[in-house]
Amino acid sequence: MKFKTGLLVLGAFVAGVWVLFSIATRSPEGPAHQVFVNGTVITMDDSNPIAEAISVREGVIERVGRSDEILATTDDDTDVVDLRGRTLLPGFIDAHGHFPGSGQVVFSADLQSPPIGDIETIDGLLARLREHAANRPEGWVAGFGYDDTLLAEGRHPTRDDLDRVSLDRPIAISHVSGHLAVVNSAGLAALNIDANTPDPEGGRIVRDADGRPTGVLEETASRLAMNATYDIGLSDLVRMTTTAAQEYLSVGVTTASAGGMPGSLANGLGLMSRFNVFPQRVALFPLFEEVGERLLSEEVTLEDFSGGRVSVPRVKLIADGSIQGFTGYLSEPYYTPYHGDENYRGYASVSRGDLFEQVRGLYSRKIRFAIHTNGDQSIEDALDAIEAASAEYPWPEARPLLIHAQMARSDQIDRMAALGVTPSFFPSHTYYWGDRHADIFLGPERAAVISPARWAIERGVRFSAHSDTPVTPMLPMQIVWSQTERKTTSGRVLGAEQRIDRMAALRAITLDAAWQVFLDDKLGSIEPGKVADLVVLSGNPLTEPDVRDLVVERVMIAGAEVYSRH
Repeated sequence: MKFKTGLLVLGAFVAGVWVLFSIATRSPEGPAHQVFVNGTVITMDDSNPIAEAISVREGVIERVGRSDEILATTDDDTDVVDLRGRTLLPGFIDAHGHFPGSGQVVFSADLQSPPIGDIETIDGLLARLREHAANRPEGWVAGFGYDDTLLAEGRHPTRDDLDRVSLDRPIAISHVSGHLAVVNSAGLAALNIDANTPDPEGGRIVRDADGRPTGVLEETASRLAMNATYDIGLSDLVRMTTTAAQEYLSVGVTTASAGGMPGSLANGLGLMSRFNVFPQRVALFPLFEEVGERLLSEEVTLEDFSGGRVSVPRVKLIADGSIQGFTGYLSEPYYTPYHGDENYRGYASVSRGDLFEQVRGLYSRKIRFAIHTNGDQSIEDALDAIEAASAEYPWPEARPLLIHAQMARSDQIDRMAALGVTPSFFPSHTYYWGDRHADIFLGPERAAVISPARWAIERGVRFSAHSDTPVTPMLPMQIVWSQTERKTTSGRVLGAEQRIDRMAALRAITLDAAWQVFLDDKLGSIEPGKVADLVVLSGNPLTEPDVRDLVVERVMIAGAEVYSRH
């Protein structure tokens, strides 16, 4: 009898714990009926109307119109939100980024230079790493965001520099582009890299004149180091994710993008979403180099990587690297010769032949994909591969996505229109790297037409825009400002002919971004039947003199408030 009583008590305890856990981890719920009135509602629907008010029932938009019309639908139980002239928009959608990468500040030293950070010298970088290492005494010492072109020395740190921080603990720091890394001697040993180690396919182990690795790793070689620093425990993973989620909410992002995050992190997103560790929706793009073979063999499907509010619309291929890292693949040499080589054009991360075979396989199995392409030669190879695959396996609904498409030429925009390809541009490059693109990497003529959104509009090519966070901060209004102003940090205009209007720039971070990840049937605009993912801004982004001055007042996901400035 005592045994049975004990079981009953234990069962009751477990059930009680489960109930409490379920309550603690359930998703927030909004009022059964709520209305937003007396505001400027930028709906972003196909005809772009401006309204005054909306009604939301059970987290779904049921009506859009005038304030008096919407108030007529209320009763005593309705939650009435008086916008008092503020602006209501659909929640912002991160078209491409690396969520929750910006949250790595919880376990990695911030090495960014102005205007984002404060590191200006290699000595300052090393001091930051020493401080970080002292506060995190075990495991890899990690840092992120250093920029060789903004350091006073004008060069990458080396293994010898990092050895001044520690000879015993492995150290790895990532370049601001995310396409290079530097490791110290202990880090090279941990990665089994020495003078005899061959360059991996699609990457490079930089060596000095004697063949000794300098510690600088490019592209696929750098991912070895990045994966090592991202080999973190559950506590750091949760802290990183919640930190990034709060950052995104504070600027109105209700749908994040996890493009090419290491598999160990990507696999945890669905589980954390199920337990409501973060409230956002996430569009996850697994890396082809990690899951491609299993996808093509039909061992797994993209859907197998989803979970909770994490959807998986595409797999991601990385075809080249970064312009500011001199690894983007150009059709003509870099403006400033790289290490004195006047013919250097960067290189492909995936050979042209392999790219053709991969795209062909994806088309044959109707697996949607995105290709990272920065340089115009990489874009050319991607378009050639898509053209060949689509001719063999016609699939009008494929809607291939080119991520960044930064140096897309006019003729390549024409080809995108003909092939049904959609780009996601990186307009913030005009601000953060515009001066250096013009003076160092590309020269003034090519730099003036990076992220050519005006050409895309003229040719009827639908596009989105992104921050590539943590490469640049998650600032949706910076994206809008950069697409409409195209000003650099020094204040010069970089390609005025590629400016677009604010409504088009807003569509690129709302409805058109939702369309690219196949969520436009429920997100991206304020229309009856769509989910009430909403953001309230302090003013009107169509008329505010500088949209970057606008503040996010409130954020709702499915009608539930998940962020408030007050």
